[in-house]
Formats: sequence, C-alpha cells, structure tokens
Amino acid sequence: MPVATRSRPSSRTPREGRSRRSMDVLALLKNDHREVSEMFDKVEELGERASAQRGKLGEQICKALELHSTFEQSVLYPQIRERAEDHEEREQILEALEEHGVVDRLVEELKGMDAKEERYEAKLMVLIEAVRHHVKEEERELFPTAKELLEKEELDEMGERFMEEKRNAGMPVR
Repeated sequence: MPVATRSRPSSRTPREGRSRRSMDVLALLKNDHREVSEMFDKVEELGERASAQRGKLGEQICKALELHSTFEQSVLYPQIRERAEDHEEREQILEALEEHGVVDRLVEELKGMDAKEERYEAKLMVLIEAVRHHVKEEERELFPTAKELLEKEELDEMGERFMEEKRNAGMPVR
C-alpha cells in the first residue's frame, strides 16, 4: 500500500527557487573563475612537448577570459563604480580595470601565436599568474563591495544577462 507523503507549502515553485539562486552574477563569475582555474591546472600538468594540447587549452582559456572580462568591464564594474562612495571602493575598480587591461593584452597576443612558438608557453604562464592574482583580489575585495553597493535584484538581472551572453557565445552555463 502506498504511503502518503506530505510536502511543505512554499510560495515559490522549486524551479523558481533554483533559478533565483543561480542567477546571481557574482556566483556565476566565481564559477567561471573555478572553471578557468581547472584549465590552468591542466596546462601546468603538461609536458614540454605537449604544444598541441597546450594550444588547445590556451584557445579555450582565451575564449573564456574574453567573454568574462568583457562582461565585467562593460556591465558589472560600471555599476559598482557608479555607486562607489569612497576612495577605497573607486580604487578597487580602477585596479581591477588595469588588471583586466593586462589580461586582455596577453589574450590578444596569445590568440595571434602558434602554440609551438618559443614564447607561447611563457606568455600563457604569465597570463595564468595575472588571472590568479586578479581573481584572488576580486573575490576577496571587489565582490564583497559589489554585494554591499548593489541590490540582489540587480545582481540577479546581471546574472541573467551574463548567462544569455554565454549561451549566445556557445559556452556552457553552469
């Protein structure tokens, strides 16, 4: 005989609850950080002669970083900057923008190189170091500032926009 089960009443359907949590742009950006970090780890595990694999991973890294960087610089950072009330908050944004400039330049240079070129691996390693530094500061300082300055609804709307941009670029949304 089947046993009757009770479900707890909720004002939101399970789908609504799930999508609300997953839309926060800061959570999505952190997921991107983890995914690119996994790619970095794979690059670092490669041997000297693995230029084809290194090149393939380099392409994936560059594609991921381009979309991520463009979104942060054109959507998230301007919102934070607009609300920044003190010198420290403004400095966080300015430093993040400068770090993005370095990363963007390295990405462009790598895209124009063959993975077999002598300087490719060194340039990729410098990119990895720059991104790791940036991610550490961004997650430790800038994201908490964003949470203070922006409303939850704004972060969710930016998350929706970011997911849409990733889908349009043919990238997975996690």
